[in-house]
Amino acid sequence: MGGYLYKVGPDMSQKDMSQVSNNSPQDDMSSITHERLKLLVVDDELDNLELLYRTFRRHYQVYRASGGQEALNCLAEHGEMAVIISDQRMPKMNGTEFLSLTTKDYPDTIRIVLTGYTDVEDLVDAINSGQVFKYITKPWKPNELRQVIDQAAATYRVVKQRTYALSQLLQKESLYNSITTTIRGSLDYGHTLQTVVDALGAAFNADYAVLYPADAIEPGHRPQPVTYSKTGEPIAELANLEVPYQELGLDKLTHGNAVLTRLASGLTYQGTPLGALALYQITGEWNKNTIALFDSIAEQVVMAIFQAKLHHQIQRQTEQMQAELTVARQIQQNLLHQVWPSFPGVKIQAKCQAANAVGGDFYEVFVHPHGDIWLAVGDVSGKGVPAALFMASAISLLRRELSASQSPNPEAVMANLNQTLNADLVNSAYMITMVLVRYTPTSKELVYANAGHIYPLVWSQTSVMQGTDPPPQPTYLKDGNSVPLGILPRWRAQAGRLVLNQGDALMLASDGITEATITVDGQPTMLKQTGLWQLLLNQTSGLDLDHLLAQLNTAGNEQHDDQTILSLEVAL
Repeated sequence: MGGYLYKVGPDMSQKDMSQVSNNSPQDDMSSITHERLKLLVVDDELDNLELLYRTFRRHYQVYRASGGQEALNCLAEHGEMAVIISDQRMPKMNGTEFLSLTTKDYPDTIRIVLTGYTDVEDLVDAINSGQVFKYITKPWKPNELRQVIDQAAATYRVVKQRTYALSQLLQKESLYNSITTTIRGSLDYGHTLQTVVDALGAAFNADYAVLYPADAIEPGHRPQPVTYSKTGEPIAELANLEVPYQELGLDKLTHGNAVLTRLASGLTYQGTPLGALALYQITGEWNKNTIALFDSIAEQVVMAIFQAKLHHQIQRQTEQMQAELTVARQIQQNLLHQVWPSFPGVKIQAKCQAANAVGGDFYEVFVHPHGDIWLAVGDVSGKGVPAALFMASAISLLRRELSASQSPNPEAVMANLNQTLNADLVNSAYMITMVLVRYTPTSKELVYANAGHIYPLVWSQTSVMQGTDPPPQPTYLKDGNSVPLGILPRWRAQAGRLVLNQGDALMLASDGITEATITVDGQPTMLKQTGLWQLLLNQTSGLDLDHLLAQLNTAGNEQHDDQTILSLEVAL
């Protein structure tokens, strides 16, 4: 294959542009601006026809007709005229009738009526029906007639220039809309590349088109050309050619037995190469206006490819993130999915439901070798992965503290956790609220400490189930309370104590429970601890945490925060 290149980019010389112009067919505006305009004179008097022909032949391409039908035949053969001069009074078809028949096919033509009469109705009819520019009475003055015709020609040029500019604008806008609408139909990177090359190949009447993307559709693979063929034939040989420039360019090359015209451009967004696009024509050539349109459309193509590429990258990152979150969620569930042994006279239930894939809520049930049962519910501020990481650290450190040879005191465990986590929490602007309870089955004594968490509550579940009147009231464990972990360098509090009775129940919950939204009398309302107690009073068949969470998260009540709840019941 061989070829020669004409650059039409911003650095193109006047000589280069001249070459492009000489090798491209002149567009309509070029002929209108530089060539002699066509003038049609219509009169049934041959002397007048001859006089008009001699008057304008040096400056116009003059066509003559002796009647309306002959003039219509002339238009059909020679096409649009810039100016038509028609006599009004002619046999078979007068000037008004003739001119009215030309308005549909030649709306831009300037029409002038010659008349030897001064009948007002005839003139008005001629102007209204024939869209007449001016009328001239016979006999006319040659100089005045030349001025009128020159004025009409200038008006025609202006009209055609504006019409052409409008058609170019509409063509560009239509192409913009077509490409944009088509491209927006799919943000898939590979589909967008194919859509771009198909849309541009069809829009510019190319026989072939090749898009050379800078990035591969699938990661780890080499970029492959994306092709368009008007006939559907494979164009592997063309696709394997490299575009020899990054700016807008026009050249010719031999392809088999044909000489192809190639219009190509590099595609760059903010200095980042996205690829290159080449259009090929077997016959015909692109004129300067088409090249300019291609250049302007290329900007739209660049934006479409960049957006599709960005969407493709985000989609891949999102898929990778979702896979990682799935693993993280499984790890977190494994941390929380504890199995504890059965305790004589004690029933324990625990539920943790994250609002997102992973969350910052956690609970812990730990049985000390000496027989103490440790219960904890915590809430890391914030949501998502950062909160989940702190949650995992808190559980790990809590288990280490509770594994001491001697069962520790809850306030000492809190102080040690705060000391270990404080620096990381402060630097990350996070904190942890947590309530920690040690239950000794032999004495039924609770010893607890609270780091800014909502108060645990104790009540007689036996009385709830028996439906005593008046109903029992809960006891909120408000002792042993201090600030959340990560607020102060040292955490201090005096542990609270309470001895449970047979049939009592203890509940620890996170604020995702008490701040849940429920519907009361058709209005969304925050549950709060009073609302939680009302739900617990309805547990007359026995405490069931699954049923309790189901009441909170109905179809009309969306979960906005992690929800954790932990209960301990002392049997009768």
